[in-house]
Amino acid sequence: MDTSIFNHDAFSLSSLTAAINEAPALPSRIRRLGLFEEEGLLTTSFKVEKDVDTLALIPNQSRSATPVATGGSTRSVRTFSTTHLPTQDIITADDIQNLRAFGTASEVETMRAFVDRRLAKMRRRIDATIEYQRVGAIKGQILDADGTTVITDLFTEFGITQNTHALSLNNANADLRGEVLAALEKVEEALGAEPHNGFHAFCGREFFYKLIGHAKVQKSYEFYEGGVMLRNDPRDGIPFGGVIWEQYRGAIAGTPFIGDAEAYLFPLGVDGMFITRYAPANYVETANTIGLPLYAKTEPTPLGKVQLIEAQSNPLSICTRPRAVIKLSIAA
Repeated sequence: MDTSIFNHDAFSLSSLTAAINEAPALPSRIRRLGLFEEEGLLTTSFKVEKDVDTLALIPNQSRSATPVATGGSTRSVRTFSTTHLPTQDIITADDIQNLRAFGTASEVETMRAFVDRRLAKMRRRIDATIEYQRVGAIKGQILDADGTTVITDLFTEFGITQNTHALSLNNANADLRGEVLAALEKVEEALGAEPHNGFHAFCGREFFYKLIGHAKVQKSYEFYEGGVMLRNDPRDGIPFGGVIWEQYRGAIAGTPFIGDAEAYLFPLGVDGMFITRYAPANYVETANTIGLPLYAKTEPTPLGKVQLIEAQSNPLSICTRPRAVIKLSIAA
């Protein structure tokens, strides 16, 4: 088996790109929740329009009277640039030398299976990065992989402040349900007349444990189906006060995506609120094409000792209604 095998169509940009997009995605909570609407772009940036108007009702009047003027909207446009997330791996001469075809598989099939395993590993890294960006979109600030460099601050971009609310999780006598309902009202006020189909909250560890340990939450589940919710693992989500509360357990190098003593409350089913956009890869072959979630390509090094494999994604995930996400904290 020699490096000429990579000239086969099975290793073309289109074939490898199709393979990495069809590979199993890294299981992630946000992906399973289906929160973000995905779409490809022709360019490396996209625009979001901010409409600052509020909805006003039309008064009843005589059929012969002049209709009430709606007036022009006060709108502003923000441009967001996608990120570029490339990762590389190599296939050495020794890798090729030591590969053999088993059974009826051809050399091409054997090498393609080898490459697909490398692509699957690269995809998992990209998927984890996109998940990290999506958590940032929920929080309102998308950070780079170092956890400190700000890629996009949605509050700065839209010229707004973050909506916050504190819950009295340390007070056993607090009207916790009433406090939750007050937080929901903040979400609905930010949404205006926009419909939704429920509420969800991603919680840090300390916040979640104090929530499920609160006397009012414990009592609400004490007699529900014989207390089954208190006996089972509740971290994947429990309903209380009209919200599904879930401990979000994603972390990088021991640093949680969501701080221990905080949570983020957001509505579900709001059209266009959470979006992910994909730009095309920076290859000549993909210029002026609709962006795909992932790309993969292989090419030899000048001396032919190593075959490079590159996978990349060019995404940006944002929340177009940052004020409708409430940052929750534990009241002092």
